[in-house]
Parts: sequence; structure tokens; C-alpha cells
Amino acid sequence: MSAIVVCPLASIAELAVRHKASHMVSLMAEKHEFHRPGLVPAAQHLTLRMNDIAFAGTGDLIAPAESHVEQLIAFARQWDRVAPMVIHCWMGVSRSPAAAVIASLAVDPDEDDLALARRLRSVAPHATPNTRLIEFGDKLLGREGRLVAAIREIGRGSETDGRASFVLPLRSDL
Repeated sequence: MSAIVVCPLASIAELAVRHKASHMVSLMAEKHEFHRPGLVPAAQHLTLRMNDIAFAGTGDLIAPAESHVEQLIAFARQWDRVAPMVIHCWMGVSRSPAAAVIASLAVDPDEDDLALARRLRSVAPHATPNTRLIEFGDKLLGREGRLVAAIREIGRGSETDGRASFVLPLRSDL
């Protein structure tokens, strides 16, 4: 099954095993250490160090940068999609849903942005994708504002306790 499993940090081992994931993307703050599940080889794990903020210039916090999204796109494009990819951040609400949308478009550039955003909302009522990541993804994937507009249309997600995980199927699996 070619899908992206999105979850909080606390669920990565359980969900990597349950879904037999082959790849993982971690979007975590600097110096926030964690253990990669052994099921996912180190060469198939991308760690992007950033805080969940939407603008630069906030003291010691690291804002998502264009270089982070470039790395994410390159990583997603080398994923063979034979097994799922796990994407996680601290709570699975903002950075990881944004990364999942970007990764989905990286591997399926013909996907309709609004259809993808609506699919995200249907599987993740709580998702509020990080706007800075979405803006960089829109630019780097040549979406010409369509991705930003689609994410804006679905709006802010519902409140969550930070334990919500979801599976975002790729369009080819629908």
C-alpha cells in the first residue's frame, strides 16, 4: 500500500511496525532526541530540524526553511512506494501533515491540490498544516498558489489531544 502515515512522536514505533513502513521523515526541534524504529533503515530516514512556527526571526527557534522542503521533496521522490512512509512531528498536527501533503505532491505532481487538501481533511479533521512549509512546498513544486489556496480552503483543524494519527492514501491507492 502506497500511503503516508502521519503521527505524533509517541506513536512512531507502533505505527511503523503496524504499517510495515520502509521510510520515515521526522520534523523535530533542534536537540530533541528520539530513537528511530529499527524497522526503518537509517538510510531511509530523513530528519529535518525545525520548530513549528510560521515565520522566521524568533530568537533561538528554527523556522521551517526552503532547504528543509527541498530535502523533503528529494527524499519523497526516491521513496519507491512499495511500503508506507511514516511522517511525524511532536504532535502530528502541523508540521507532519504539511510534509505529508508536500510529499504526496512530490510523488504525484498531477494530483489536484484541492482534492488532496480535502482528502487530508477527511482523514485528519485535526490537521492544521504549517503554513510556512506549505508556502515553500507550493513554490518548489511549481503549484503557482494552488496548494496554498487549497490548504487555506480547508481551514484550521479541530482541537486534538495530540494523540491522533492518520493514513493519507496516495491518489493511486484510492
